[in-house]
Amino acid sequence: MHIPESVKRKLTLSRRRMIARLAVQQIMISFGAVMSALAYAAFQLPHNIAAGGVSGLGIIIHEWSGFPVGMFFLLMNIPLFFLGFFTLGRWRFVWSSIVAVILFSVTADLFATWLPTWLPEYPVTSDGLLSCIYAGALYGLGTGLIYRYGGTIGGTSITARIIYNKTGFPLSQSYLFTDMAVILLAGLVFNLETALLALITLIITGFFSDFVLEGPSQMRTLMIITEKPEPIRDAIMYELQRGVTHWEVTGGYSQKKRTMLYLTALRSRIYDVKYIISRIDPEAFMVVGVSQQTWGGYNASKIDKR
Repeated sequence: MHIPESVKRKLTLSRRRMIARLAVQQIMISFGAVMSALAYAAFQLPHNIAAGGVSGLGIIIHEWSGFPVGMFFLLMNIPLFFLGFFTLGRWRFVWSSIVAVILFSVTADLFATWLPTWLPEYPVTSDGLLSCIYAGALYGLGTGLIYRYGGTIGGTSITARIIYNKTGFPLSQSYLFTDMAVILLAGLVFNLETALLALITLIITGFFSDFVLEGPSQMRTLMIITEKPEPIRDAIMYELQRGVTHWEVTGGYSQKKRTMLYLTALRSRIYDVKYIISRIDPEAFMVVGVSQQTWGGYNASKIDKR
């Protein structure tokens, strides 16, 4: 695919900025890997909360044989790295994952060995439900940082991406099947309560990971179809200090020409928009949707260069 030189110049970074960008990425990926390992060793491992994936399988193997969980995680990822190297982007894929996988493996074993001697009480809590909540929150924050800065933590995420590239099978369903298989195995090896706790941990992990990736969803997207676009536009720009985009639309049933206004606003300002519309055009049609992040535009932050 041909890319114009003007576009290439905008995408090309100076050596100094490229090094700085890579350094920030690797630091944040490393921090996320250590945070995930801490959650894994401090909360999941003592209660055998095998919340899916290779890390969950490692807990089951550790219970059977005493084999170190971090070492198991690393060994299982080696063949997956070879598969990913040939199917997911060669060295670019490897470098995006190898730092997180090695750091997670090493620090998970270090924490598992040292935490019982460092902490005055280990496990941190004897309550399995409390452990699964904190495990999911910390593990999700850690993996969210890894994904946000372009890395992966290996394991079943590699197999899911390979299956998706080869067959088109949805990633979410691949994750669901592989993680649920490990959780069901944990239920057979340990007990049903442990499997239920692992499922809660998996759900909380996904929630916190998405929170780091996409933000707290404070913004709302509004589409307003009206016959009085100018006064509504002016009122919104004056009262909310937000930009408005508009274009002409045609009703599918009525075939009437109307104007659609499009804008984003803080969740707390939706009431103000509804009030404006009710005063100017009560017959208008409005749809409110969720926006994870907004950048650029009138009276807003510029797009993040990270």
